[in-house]
Amino acid sequence: MAEKHGKDRKSVLLRLNSDMWNDIAAWAEDEFRSINGQIEYILSEAIKQHKKATKNISTDSSKRNEESDVENQK
Repeated sequence: MAEKHGKDRKSVLLRLNSDMWNDIAAWAEDEFRSINGQIEYILSEAIKQHKKATKNISTDSSKRNEESDVENQK
């Protein structure tokens, strides 16, 4: 993953409560990742899901607009 981002990686300060930190640490250990790597993975997956959902919403909206246009032309 480091090569994918290269020199454009940004550092951020992230505050988490102890329970969340412990959950992420356990999850990271289960998947043989560092805690930082696990957080990056979680964020990456969330972004993919968001983009997919946003794409589907805009596609559905476009279809409804096209159907509405066809109905209005009748």
